[in-house]
Amino acid sequence: MDSSGHEPVLLAEVVEALQPRPGGRYCDGTVGAGGHAAALLRASAPDGWLGGCDRDGTAVGWARERLAEFAGRFELRQGSFAELGDWVAAGSCDGVLADLGVNSRQLDDGARGFSFRLEGPLDMRFDPRQEPTAAWWVNEAAVDDLARLFRELGDEPAAWAIARAIGRERQRGPLTTTLQLADLVARVVPRRGRPLHPATRVFQALRIAVNDELGELERGLDALWKLLRVGGRLAVIAFHSGEDRRVKAFGRARARDYVIPGERDVPELRQPCAPQARWVTRKALQPGAVETARNPRARSARLRVLEKIGPASNDGATAP
Repeated sequence: MDSSGHEPVLLAEVVEALQPRPGGRYCDGTVGAGGHAAALLRASAPDGWLGGCDRDGTAVGWARERLAEFAGRFELRQGSFAELGDWVAAGSCDGVLADLGVNSRQLDDGARGFSFRLEGPLDMRFDPRQEPTAAWWVNEAAVDDLARLFRELGDEPAAWAIARAIGRERQRGPLTTTLQLADLVARVVPRRGRPLHPATRVFQALRIAVNDELGELERGLDALWKLLRVGGRLAVIAFHSGEDRRVKAFGRARARDYVIPGERDVPELRQPCAPQARWVTRKALQPGAVETARNPRARSARLRVLEKIGPASNDGATAP
């Protein structure tokens, strides 16, 4: 844990996977408070370089402070990792990272509206310049759309019951704060000794929708992959099943030895090609008991690592 109280998830595993070395070039597409970036810069001393970005301008400021000891060896900008290719040369990186989780300092700032434990506005935007906020989703979206959101992006079993309760509540007046929403969800889905707060999945789903996180992931995976040289590695830490499925599909499409010419995988129509990638580990790496005891927020993290073994001959392939 760094001095800010933030603990990077799966830190040792990320460093081992990306194998930073002196003179290497790396990118952190979700730099957050800079914990992973600092470890990569330290391991690639004395002259490794890192480019980093984050959609949250406040997080970029945190990272600059955290990385001050590595002055001259990094460049940070506010923006999506899908935009890294605008200022980092294609094929120039030895390793790239995307940690898709929310930074602890974002969660612990009630004014940002990410936490169901702290009073604050229903905001949840990584970038305050964007729209809409979580309040718009909660107060304006159709009940059917909310139910689908909670089910698909939050894996919430009580999605319909929660959405209907929100629909009834907002007829009496808008829901404007995090604790209003959290208390409403807790009335619909009592905790009854379960370790997770009843609002955990609802808040996750709203955050993913507000920030278009799955769309950003799909755009960003392509962008990060293009930054890698042959032999370079892509590491992605996912926290939600929808994220993890997309990472797996992305990897499968590049690790196989054929291209799918259409939307469906019809074996007779497959076109042979050289694989672009190999999985560094067959299964996702997960935090151990020691890490999850120290940092419960790490419990759902899944790290997958791909190594680029060939040119982008099948970048346009459709994942099954």
